[in-house]
Amino acid sequence: MKRILLACSAGMSTSLLVSKMEEAAKAKGIDAEIWAVAQDKAPEEMKRADVLLIGPQMRFMKKKFAVTAEEVGIPLDVIDPVAYGRIDGQAVLDKALKLIGD
Repeated sequence: MKRILLACSAGMSTSLLVSKMEEAAKAKGIDAEIWAVAQDKAPEEMKRADVLLIGPQMRFMKKKFAVTAEEVGIPLDVIDPVAYGRIDGQAVLDKALKLIGD
């Protein structure tokens, strides 16, 4: 089971992206739990995630999240703005899996 956490400013704008990522994972036969939270909930949620992807509008928070991510031992990165804008669930899923090491 891959646990993929997305963080955005309010946790709402990534909900459609989560759905598209779930569809892509199912199509590939990948068992994944994918969820999105608002930025203030991300540090706590990171404790049960395998990777954190940050919405491009929050790239300025990457250093702040990196401290917690290092403590809990998970990779993190910013979602590609083009993939985010296109709601390209496959591209974002591929990036998450690459960060996890799959």
